[in-house]
Amino acid sequence: MNFSPLIQELIEALRCLPGVGQRNAQRMAFHLLERKREHGKNLGRTLLHTLEKIGHCQQCRNLSETPLCLLCQHPGRNRQLLCIVESPADVLAIEQTGSYLGHYFVLMGHLSPLDGIGPQNLGLDSLVLHCQTHGITEVILATNLTVEGEATAHYIGHLLKALPLTLSRIAHGVPSGGELEHIDAGTLARALQTRALVTRTE
Repeated sequence: MNFSPLIQELIEALRCLPGVGQRNAQRMAFHLLERKREHGKNLGRTLLHTLEKIGHCQQCRNLSETPLCLLCQHPGRNRQLLCIVESPADVLAIEQTGSYLGHYFVLMGHLSPLDGIGPQNLGLDSLVLHCQTHGITEVILATNLTVEGEATAHYIGHLLKALPLTLSRIAHGVPSGGELEHIDAGTLARALQTRALVTRTE
């Protein structure tokens, strides 16, 4: 069936969301047009406002509408403990466990040469500088346990091994191939508490 150009444009726009295929996009489009036009207008305004105002924290690179995110501003966090994750969703997953009170560094991805994503795209120069200037004593490598996540953790471990800090890697309780945002809080809390040692400062 051929839709009008504007309806087709809306359907294609909705398909940019993860997990939304053609049929789901059609349902969403018709739902907004048939019953929820005011909600659709509010969604459009909110989306535009959010995209214009949300940037990245200057310290941890997490999503933030201020130069420093709320976690980096929090006086009760352990500034010597740094957890490296791939995405803001991973930060949320770890925070929901309530078992981690350090700081974060968000890579916004993982190494993927086939997709043209190298160390320069992940802010690794900033990571090294952060560890050197903020007195970091332990770095927890909490990238996903996928092939790409493991390769990224290995690269970062090699990059930081000359610094006077301890490197650890989450392991226990997190299944191989699993992504942090899909793991329940209890499993993730155990993984953080029983993280595997990679290197120790002499």
